[in-house]
Amino acid sequence: MTDLTTTILDRIRDVPDYPQAGVVFKDITPLLGDHVAFCAVIDALADELAVDKVVGIEARGFILAAPVAYRAGAGFVPVRKKGKLPAETLEASYDLEYGSAVIEVHRDAFSPGDRVLIVDDVLATGGTAQATVELVSRAGAHVVGVSVLMELAFLKGRDRLPDVDVRALVAV
Repeated sequence: MTDLTTTILDRIRDVPDYPQAGVVFKDITPLLGDHVAFCAVIDALADELAVDKVVGIEARGFILAAPVAYRAGAGFVPVRKKGKLPAETLEASYDLEYGSAVIEVHRDAFSPGDRVLIVDDVLATGGTAQATVELVSRAGAHVVGVSVLMELAFLKGRDRLPDVDVRALVAV
């Protein structure tokens, strides 16, 4: 186990039965509150990728993606829940481990051919990431990868992204 893996796992708290019975929520707030650990995570997620835009998926993805965009010298694009963006949007529906949802991105968020990194906190069933890849592609940009803090490998979310470079700092 690497030092970074240990640092991350030591600072993620399991919250049983949240947001509903049977789900074990991975709380990253202890990691976010540790300046050294947070900086190490941001540096690892940015990892010298050449990108034009970094997409953050609402809501915890914003916390990680915005500083990754800064670190990478790229623009930040939020992907939000339906109805939260003020201009014309593209939308995609998806299923997640405990329900379904719709996400949106501004129709003009990308220039044709933009190289885009998608960043989120957790890759679970892969539905959110798959829908985000679809949105970025429909907007005319190119997804260079999906980077996440943690992958819940037992949910096989990576399988829904067969043509995408998926990188997780830790897998549980």
